[in-house]
Amino acid sequence: MKKLILSLLTAFFSLCALAQMDNKVTIGTIDSIQSKILNERRKIWIHVPGSWNADSKQRYPVLYLLDGDAHFNSVVGMIQQLSSVNGNTLIPEMIVVGIPNTDRTRDLTPTHVDTDPPFIDSAFAKTSGGGERFVSFIEKELMPHIDSLYPTQAYKILTGHSFGGLTVMNVVINHTKLFNSYICIDPSMWWDKMNFLHTAKKSLKERNFSGTALFVGIANTMDEGMDINKVQKDTSGDARHIRSILDMDKYIKAQKQNGLRYESKYYSNDDHASVPLITEYDALRFIFNKYRFKLAPKDLTDPRVDLVNKFEKHYQEVSKLLGYKLSPPENVINSLGYELLQRKQYTKAGGVFKLNVDNYPESFNVYDSYGDYFLAIGDTSKAIEYFKKTLSIKENPESRKKLDKLLSGE
Repeated sequence: MKKLILSLLTAFFSLCALAQMDNKVTIGTIDSIQSKILNERRKIWIHVPGSWNADSKQRYPVLYLLDGDAHFNSVVGMIQQLSSVNGNTLIPEMIVVGIPNTDRTRDLTPTHVDTDPPFIDSAFAKTSGGGERFVSFIEKELMPHIDSLYPTQAYKILTGHSFGGLTVMNVVINHTKLFNSYICIDPSMWWDKMNFLHTAKKSLKERNFSGTALFVGIANTMDEGMDINKVQKDTSGDARHIRSILDMDKYIKAQKQNGLRYESKYYSNDDHASVPLITEYDALRFIFNKYRFKLAPKDLTDPRVDLVNKFEKHYQEVSKLLGYKLSPPENVINSLGYELLQRKQYTKAGGVFKLNVDNYPESFNVYDSYGDYFLAIGDTSKAIEYFKKTLSIKENPESRKKLDKLLSGE
C-alpha cells in the first residue's frame, strides 16, 4: 500500500521501531520457557523489529545475548540505530534474545573448579562447571522455542561478556556450527588456571572454522604504569586476565589454516565494565561489513542504471558471505518503489515493485503496491488483476476501495 516517500519513511520507521504501548516506550517483551535440562523456568527477553507485523513474511537474523538483563537495552538500541534509524542499513534488522541469569557462575563456566585465586574463592566457585548443560539448554530447548514463535532467519549470533565471553569461546571450539558468528567481549580466559585457554588453543589449531566469524574485544584492565607489551611478560596474578586474552588473540591470528574469519581490537580507553558497548558496535560492523546497500542519487534518475540488477547482485554477495539466502527488506523496496513513482521513474518503479513480488509472494501488500504502479501508468486491467490478488490473500478496506472504484468505471 502507498507509503510516504523514502525520505519521510526513514523517520517514521525509526519512531515505530520503539513500540508504544499504554503510553510507554517498549523495546521488547518477556517470554519464559520451562527447561527440563536446567530444571527451572527461565525468563527470556525478546525484541522483534518494528518493521514486522502479523501479515509480514519478513524473517530476521537472531542475536542471542548472554547476561541479557545487563546488555539488552544497549544492544537493541544499537541494532535499531545501525539497521533502520536515519535510514541506516549498515546491518540487518534483528531479533534479540536476551538470556538473564539465574546462577551465572554455574551456567557460564565450562568446567568445575574449587578455587581460582585471585579471581574467585571456594564459595564463588561452588556451583561452577554447568556450561555444557547451559549450552544444551540453548540448543535443544531455547532455539526451538524461539524458532517456533518468532519470525527467525537461519543466521544466528552469540554475544557474551566476561564469563559470557568465556561461554562464547566454549561454544566456538566445541559447538562451532551452533551459531554463525560470535562476539566475545573481554572473556575470562584465565578460567581454571588457564587450562581452558590451552584447550581452546588445541581446538583452534586442529579444527576447521570456515564459515564462522569471531570478533574479540579486549579491555584495558592493566595496572597504572603497565602497557600492552610489558603486561605480556608480567607474571602477577592480577594481570592474568588481560594476559590470557592477549595470548589467545596472538594465537588465533597465527592460525591462518583454520578458516576462521577473525578480528580483534584492544580498547585502551575502556575497562572491563565499559568495553561491551563499543565492542558490540565494532563487532556488528565487522560481521556485516558487506551488508550495506549504497544507493546513489543517479540510481534513481539515470535510466542506464539497472536498479533491480544492482539489488540482486548485492544481496547475492551478502547471501554468500552470511551463508543463507537474503533478500532486500520488503518495506525498504516498497518505500523505494513509491519514491520512484513520485519521481515519475516508472520503469524503475515497476522493476522494484516486481522484485518485491518475486521475493515475498505470500505478502498481500506487495501485490497492492504493484497494483498502484499499474494504476499510475494507466494499465487498468493489470491494476485490477493485482488488487484482486491482494484481496485473495487478505481482505482489507484500502485495496477493496481501489478495486471497486476501478470496476465501477469511476
